[in-house]
Amino acid sequence: MPAKSKAQQKAAGAALSAKRGETKKSELRGASKSMEKSMSEKQLEEFASTKRKGKPEHVAGRH
Repeated sequence: MPAKSKAQQKAAGAALSAKRGETKKSELRGASKSMEKSMSEKQLEEFASTKRKGKPEHVAGRH
């Protein structure tokens, strides 16, 4: 499943970095923190590798 926004793609990249031990998990905030806990490395790779061209910066949340 590809990321739906640039913000989601960036959060996945940060979570992936922490999951691989490249950055500290304590440095994660917000979405990247929950993504690191709930998603596998493979899922995070799919989100992080999404092309940014044509993606909105943010997608409206569900309320």
